[in-house]
Formats: sequence, C-alpha cells, structure tokens
Amino acid sequence: MVGRRVLGACPVCGNPMQVTGLHCQSCDSSLNGSFELCKFCRLTEEQQWFVEVFIAARGNIKEVERILGISYPTVRSRLDGIVEGLGYAVQHSSDQKDSDLEPEERRQILEALDRGDIDAEEAIRRLRGQENATKR
Repeated sequence: MVGRRVLGACPVCGNPMQVTGLHCQSCDSSLNGSFELCKFCRLTEEQQWFVEVFIAARGNIKEVERILGISYPTVRSRLDGIVEGLGYAVQHSSDQKDSDLEPEERRQILEALDRGDIDAEEAIRRLRGQENATKR
C-alpha cells in the first residue's frame, strides 16, 4: 500500500484537519478518537519541503539560496511564513526598519567587506545608510 500524506488543512474551508483514526498494518489494530496533528503537519507541502532543505543546509541561508535558486529576501519571506504557520509571531529586526537599503545594495556592501575592499566600520556605516561613509 502506498502511503498517503495527511492533509493539515481542509481543502474546502482551509481550517485545520483532525485525525480521527489510526491503524496498525502489522497487527491489524485500530484506534479511533480525536487526535491533533503536529505543528509541522499543518504546514503546506511546499513549506514542509522548504524546512527539509533548510535543515539539510544546516540553517545556512546562503546555501538555501544556492540550492533553491532564490534570493535572500525570498528565503527570509518563506521562513517568516513557516514561523507564522507554526503559530508564532514574526518579529522584524530594528535594523530592517532603520535602513532603506535594497537587498542588492546590502549584498554588495557585504561582498565588498568579504573581499577586503572596505573594513567592518565602513560596512556598518553603509549598512546603516549613513551618506557620509568614507573609504579607508
């Protein structure tokens, strides 16, 4: 028998599904009742797959970007969706609110730091959006 995945959300109304029966194929025992699904079962299939990729990459966002061919903001957005799907509030860092930098600008600054073109202080000034940042 081919295993079927449990639906976490009702395909009709979108509300959480509830398991009402379990069966052991080995001894043919059955158990009926009302069972809650785990939090991860409530995630969409796509979100569950993303969690697998994220864990396989050991939480390395750059590696997730490479494997999935998506940008940093997309990885963050998907992670935020998963956090919310698990029932937690998404907290945005104050750095994101204070800086008007586009993700590509932020990436360029970090790459310049990595290459040694700028030092850490200069990178911090640029990331904070200070216009009077000077090269050393």
